Amino acid sequence: MASANETKEWLDFERPIAEIDQKITEIEKLATSSPAALTPSDVAAEVGPLKNLRDKLIRKIFSELTPWDRVRLARHPRRPHSTDYIEHAFTGFLELHGDRVFGDDRAIVCGLANLGERRVLVVAHRKGKTTKERVAANFGCAHPEGYRKAMLKMRLAERFQVPIVTLIDTQGAFPGIGAEERGQAGAIAKSILEMSTLRVPVVSVVIGEGGSGGALGIGVADKLLILEHAYYSVISPEGCAAILWKDPEKKGEAAKALRLTAPDLLELGVVDEVIEEPAGGAHRDPVAMAATLKAVVGRHLDELAALPHEELLDRRYAKYRGIGKFRWAGDAAPGR
Repeated sequence: MASANETKEWLDFERPIAEIDQKITEIEKLATSSPAALTPSDVAAEVGPLKNLRDKLIRKIFSELTPWDRVRLARHPRRPHSTDYIEHAFTGFLELHGDRVFGDDRAIVCGLANLGERRVLVVAHRKGKTTKERVAANFGCAHPEGYRKAMLKMRLAERFQVPIVTLIDTQGAFPGIGAEERGQAGAIAKSILEMSTLRVPVVSVVIGEGGSGGALGIGVADKLLILEHAYYSVISPEGCAAILWKDPEKKGEAAKALRLTAPDLLELGVVDEVIEEPAGGAHRDPVAMAATLKAVVGRHLDELAALPHEELLDRRYAKYRGIGKFRWAGDAAPGR
C-alpha cells in the first residue's frame, strides 16, 4: 500500500495505481481508528471493488510497457536492492571486506551466507538507499578494487567448494580518472577471465540495471537469470541515443533498438531464465520477490551441483561461445 509521500516516488504510469492504493489505505486506517464507524463487512464492501479495479489496472498498464518503461522500472526508487535480497533471501550473512591492494569498495558487497540449507558466497552490486549510503557506494558503480575484492572472495569460495551467487545492479563501472589510473579495464577483463575458470557453480541474477562491463565483471556464470523488469545492455539508452542520434532524448528509441528487456534477452539466448516479479513490479512486494528469487536460484544450484567440475567448465565455455549469431556476406563466406 502506498502513502501520500510514497506516491511521489512512483512513475507517471503507476500513479493511477498509487491513487487507488492510497484510498484503500485510508479506508483501512479509518476502520482501525474507528471500528464502530466501519464494520469488517463495510470495509470488505469498500475495499474489495477497489482492489479488483487496481489489479485490472496493473494488468492493463504492465501489458503495454515499452522498453523504456522497463528501464525506468529497473531504476525505480523503491525497487529492492541487493541488500534487500541478502536480508530476505539469505540467512547468516557474513560480509568479507577488501582487495588486499588498495581498499574496500562499497559498491561491491561480498559475504558468505546460507541459501536454504546450502552455504554460498554472495557477490553483489550495492547502490545504497540513503544519500550518505549512495555516495559511499558510488551509486553502485564499482572501482577496480571492487572487482579485485570480488575475485579474491570468489577464489576463496572455489578453494572451499562453495557455490557463488552474484546479484547485478549497476549502470556500469565507474569511469573516473582514479579508477582508470588503478586499472579499471584490466580489472574487469581479469574478472571475466577468472570467472570463466571457477570450478564451482556460479549463478548470476540481474535484479535491476545490468550496465556494460560493470555488470559483466561479476556476471560470467553457468546460469544467468534476470528479473522480469530488469534490463541488461552494453550501454545505457541515454548513452546510445547520444552516440547514434546526438540526442539523449531519443532514449526511448534507443531502448527499443538495443533489445535490452528480459523477454528480448531470453529470445536472443543471452539469459537462461526470466524470473517473474509480483504484479506491478518487485517494488510492490520485495519480500515475495526475495522468496521467488531464493527458490529459483536454489533450483539452479541444485542442478549445477550434480555436474562434475570439468563438465561445468565445458558447459560454461559452450554457453558463452554460443551467444550471438552472425552470417557471412558476399566474398567473405568460406570457400569463396
